[in-house]
Amino acid sequence: MTLTPDNHPSSSHILTLKCPDAPGIVHTVSGALLEVGGNIVENAQFSEPETNTFCLRTEFESNVADPKAIKDAIEQRLMDERGIGIDSAELAVHTIDYRPRIMILVSKFDHCLVDLLYRWRNGGLKVDIPVIASNHTNAAEVAERYGVPFVHLPITKETKAEQEAQIKALMEEHDIDLLVLARYMQILSNDLCAYLGGRAINIHHSFLPGFKGAKPYHQAHTRGVKLVGATAHFVTADLDEGPIIEQDVARVGHEKTAEQLVELGQDTERLVLSRAVRHWAEHRVFLVGEKTVVFD
Repeated sequence: MTLTPDNHPSSSHILTLKCPDAPGIVHTVSGALLEVGGNIVENAQFSEPETNTFCLRTEFESNVADPKAIKDAIEQRLMDERGIGIDSAELAVHTIDYRPRIMILVSKFDHCLVDLLYRWRNGGLKVDIPVIASNHTNAAEVAERYGVPFVHLPITKETKAEQEAQIKALMEEHDIDLLVLARYMQILSNDLCAYLGGRAINIHHSFLPGFKGAKPYHQAHTRGVKLVGATAHFVTADLDEGPIIEQDVARVGHEKTAEQLVELGQDTERLVLSRAVRHWAEHRVFLVGEKTVVFD
C-alpha cells in the first residue's frame, strides 16, 4: 500500500515496535517507511534473546502527516511479509512533538516533584502535567507556584480502597498516560498495581533490601556505606521489585554525616527519576518480561 504524500513540508515521527524476533523485520519496516516517503534520521534496535523479543525505535521524516495512516501501512506490510499481526506486536507511531500526559503522586518530600516541574517548565521534559495529587498538603504550594492543579487525597487504613478509587478517577478524568510516584510513601494495593500495568514509575533509594523502614540513610551511615544510589522502576505488586528503568550511584566518603548522605541521596533520586520519565516520554523504554530495554 503506497500513500500519496500530503501537500505540505515533511513532519517528524517516532515509530516503536515490539514483537517476536524474526529475520527481515527491519527490512519490512524500512520498506513500509519508503512507501510513505519516510527518511530515517535515527534508529535503534535490540533482539532480547531470553524472550525472543525484538525492539525497534525509529525517528523519521515523512510527507504523510497522519501517524495513524503511517502505522496502518507498516502494520499491513508486517502482516503481509512477516505474518506479524496486531495480536503479537505492539506498534505505535507518534509525531515528534506528541506530549504524553503524566500525573504525579507525592507525599511530604518534594525534591523529586520540584525537579520534574522545573525540567518540565524549562522544556527539558516534553510532557503535559494536568494534575498533582498527594496524601498530604505539603506540596500544594509547589503545585500552585508552577500552575498545576493540586488534589489532596488523604488516606487511612480504612479509606485506602476509596482513596485509590479517586486516583483511578483522576487518571481517567485527565486522560493520564503515566503515573509518576515522586516519593509517594504509600504501598499501592494489588488491584491498583494491576490497573496501572506498565503505566506507573516509582523511585526509591537503592539500599533496599538492606536498610528498610524509617531513616534508611541514617541506617546506612551507621554501617559506613560507600555508595548512595537510587532506582527508578515500573510499579508492580511486588514491592520495589518492578522492571528497572534507570539507576545511578554516588560515592560516599567516611567524613560524610548522615544529613549529607540524605542530601546526596535526594540528588541521586532526582536525577534518576527525571531520566526515567524523560526516556519514557521519548518512547525509549520497552517493557520486556521482568526487565526493560532502554534506548539512550
